[in-house]
Amino acid sequence: MEQLKFMKTKQIIAIALVALLLGGGIYSSFFTEDKPNGTKPTPNVSTKPEVKAPTFDGDSALAKVAQQVDFGPRVPNSKGHDACGAWLVSELTRLGAKITTQDFSLKAYDETPLRLQNIMASFQPEKTRRILLCAHWDTRHMAEKDPDPARRNKPILGANDGGSGVAVLLEIARHLQTTPTAVGIDLLFLDGEDYGASDNVSDDSAYLNPGFYSTWCLGSQYWAKNKMPQGYNPMFGILLDMVGAADAQFCKEKFSMEVAGDLVNLVWANAEKESYGMFFQDREVNGVIDDHVMLNRGGVRCIDIIDTRPIPASMGLGEYTFPSYHHTHKDDMSSVSKNTLKAVGQTVLRTIYNM
Repeated sequence: MEQLKFMKTKQIIAIALVALLLGGGIYSSFFTEDKPNGTKPTPNVSTKPEVKAPTFDGDSALAKVAQQVDFGPRVPNSKGHDACGAWLVSELTRLGAKITTQDFSLKAYDETPLRLQNIMASFQPEKTRRILLCAHWDTRHMAEKDPDPARRNKPILGANDGGSGVAVLLEIARHLQTTPTAVGIDLLFLDGEDYGASDNVSDDSAYLNPGFYSTWCLGSQYWAKNKMPQGYNPMFGILLDMVGAADAQFCKEKFSMEVAGDLVNLVWANAEKESYGMFFQDREVNGVIDDHVMLNRGGVRCIDIIDTRPIPASMGLGEYTFPSYHHTHKDDMSSVSKNTLKAVGQTVLRTIYNM
């Protein structure tokens, strides 16, 4: 019964968010133009030889996860959060990026005033054609899914959920400093993604309340309404979230497919070329509430690479569950593998160096 209830809940979320995205008019492809008479668009793929991307260092990325974890939980308003934010700005400045920060305050779902900061690091800012890579850098303020009830109100370290995506972007930044891409690259570190209301509820009505969605992804909601720089319009965006587990499964998330199926397929094809098809699975799962949804609503077409575990088709086509470490105290360094970080990082490098 719990499994069936979970599936029902995810179906409600999927239906609601499809309506949300389509209502915002986010449906066209990144690489195609609509053709008359309803004919299927074709990808505008370059015939030039592929550019060999730099080699992503999984050990270096893993060390960057550990550096974040050393700050402790990076929950907004905490000392760990402040220290990590300062470290990110320092690291990205050292790597030669142009830094823009966006400081703002919002009230959380529980009326807690949060001090938040989005951080953008731009490489080759003079270029007009740009790609956005993003991840959230905050961590969850409670572990509502932890098996130990006594620890459920304590913040988590977020080695994977937060730390892994940030680490991959920092390692990519190291290569952007020494080996420029043909287009400009912006790395956006989003705050307040994980300070949402508990998603461990037993009543479907919580998901039917539109207010539930707005409690999550606070930094991307704010950025989408207050873009920095003003008028920012990249070719596309790629969001990285929970990209470090040894047994990670990156399925084709429904809302990513809705807004940019060609980009999803391109990224997954690049993963296959890099021999990482065991991580990037050719199967679609229902939509996930994540920062890419908010960015898409703001007009920046963005896909999500996120660890989702599909439920067998016989139990519900497109249904998924999050991994066991999700929103528990198991989300520590033991939940992150250098091999998975490399798989994701190398795939993204191949994609951006061949644009």
